[in-house]
Amino acid sequence: MIETEDYRVYYQAETATVVMEGFLRLDGIEAYQSVMDLLTAAAAHDSCTVDLHQLEFLNSSGISMLSMFVVKVRDRGTTRLSFRGSEAILWQTRSLKNLKRLMPDLHIEMLRPQSDAE
Repeated sequence: MIETEDYRVYYQAETATVVMEGFLRLDGIEAYQSVMDLLTAAAAHDSCTVDLHQLEFLNSSGISMLSMFVVKVRDRGTTRLSFRGSEAILWQTRSLKNLKRLMPDLHIEMLRPQSDAE
């Protein structure tokens, strides 16, 4: 688990899911190496889900890191990769579509925000 005051990144082995929560704005791509290492270890399995639906902010360096991760998984060709995002978070609606361009087999699930009436 990687945890600070602003964000958490952790792996749930029972569901093969990497969860990212909070505001992730590290300084440069090198600062994301520990997150990349966690993602890469999780993707060593047959399937892996990256759950971003509670990640409210990810800066451009973080988006670049996710792109590099997707390309790495695509080139290896042994892991079914999925991303879970939220329709309520603008950067996710744009960036996750771009990741699918890098890996056409990528599965993307966008969760709808719960309304108060439900």
